[in-house]
Amino acid sequence: MPQSLRRRPGSERPERRWGGPPAAFAAVLALAAALRLTGIQYGLPFPLLNPDERSIVPRAWAMVHGGGLDPHWFDYPTLVMYLLAPLQAWQDDPSYLAARLTMVVVALGGVAAAWWLGQRAYGPLAGFVAAAATAVETTHVAYSRMAVTDVPLTLGVAVGLALMDSGRIELAGFAVGLAASAKYPGILLLAPLVAAAWGRWRRLATGLALAVVGFAVTSPFVVLHLGQAAGDAWRVQEAARGGWLGFENDHAAPIAFVARLWDGLGPALLIAAAGLVVALVHRRRADLVLAVFVLVYFADLMTLHAHFDRYLLPLVPALGALAGRFRALAPVTLLMLVVPLTWAIRDARDLTRTDARVVAHRWVERNLPRGAVLATDPSTPDFEGFRVVRLELPRPGGPSDPKRDVGRLRELGVRYVVVTGAIEDRVLAAADYYPRETSFYRSLEREQRLYAVHSRRLGGPWVEIYRL
Repeated sequence: MPQSLRRRPGSERPERRWGGPPAAFAAVLALAAALRLTGIQYGLPFPLLNPDERSIVPRAWAMVHGGGLDPHWFDYPTLVMYLLAPLQAWQDDPSYLAARLTMVVVALGGVAAAWWLGQRAYGPLAGFVAAAATAVETTHVAYSRMAVTDVPLTLGVAVGLALMDSGRIELAGFAVGLAASAKYPGILLLAPLVAAAWGRWRRLATGLALAVVGFAVTSPFVVLHLGQAAGDAWRVQEAARGGWLGFENDHAAPIAFVARLWDGLGPALLIAAAGLVVALVHRRRADLVLAVFVLVYFADLMTLHAHFDRYLLPLVPALGALAGRFRALAPVTLLMLVVPLTWAIRDARDLTRTDARVVAHRWVERNLPRGAVLATDPSTPDFEGFRVVRLELPRPGGPSDPKRDVGRLRELGVRYVVVTGAIEDRVLAAADYYPRETSFYRSLEREQRLYAVHSRRLGGPWVEIYRL
């Protein structure tokens, strides 16, 4: 535990031998920034860290290059696109690096908001623990490098909960609207808002009204195209409830999500769980706000069969604050956070390598005739100068892509097929769910393999290229 956060016997103020809480706060932010900036250029110029970047960044770029503020696409609300758009204004093409750097700044804001949340809930020491937990939590570190919606949602959640703990119901309501405008599940913050304002109905009504205002101002076209937006949001939610490629053989949702929480926080999760139990017993305002949010949000996750680790990110600041409520255990909790810190460093080190898909792209550029027809798996780079037939992502329970057939590809004039372990390995691991896709990959093995990259010195999944 930092010397600055220890108390002298009988003293009300923490010692300041090493600069006090500001120095500790600066150290946590510096650590968080170092972790997140390492590997920030991974896979560029292609969005290989997360395919959702391909959906968000080009739309943000188009907004400041004549496309207008209406994205005409509402899988996500528009606040994050508006946030990314200004730094795209002077880019000739969508800049994933500029978008990722913006997201690092948002992530550091999330670490600061976690400090504020813990401090408002349980005091300065809890603020330090909550910020440290958010700074090193492996999923938060990973998604801070990606221009997607999850880290902005986490920032909105932390700010909203801190305002509720402070009794600022009206501002908290506005923060709820901003969180939902970053990603639709932010609407679940209404549950702790109601708990925090229970019995103060006029203030609660004002807070709810400001939540609507906050959302409408920052995602206006969701409101203007409410029917389309509701359909898009429902489709995304139904896809998550139905499952996703790679989760077919997962445990039940409670076990799967707890396992992913462990992968993010390590043994510090045990302290956070104990904090949640104590909060349910004591039920002070801070206890009630944090416990209601954690329980309601986790209950919503239980309806999903797609167990993405990023879905858990909004819980991280709250769990960090709950872990920090035990002052006597703070040194133990901080020591436990060394475990996810080492995991985050390991992951960052892997991102300093060149992605195998980038190497394969270079080979295609140098060795295949321009204008040739390629069939490509999802999660592969763009191949400009080639005619590309994109194969659809397999989905559990969904219809098979008729193009995943060697004969059909020949009819379409495809000469080359680019496949990657990011898709094939997951398909073969759940072959019973994907008989047609499995047959397709097996049949490709009978074709001429022109190129393969499986080097362990590279990052990312393997790539193979076949000629039909």
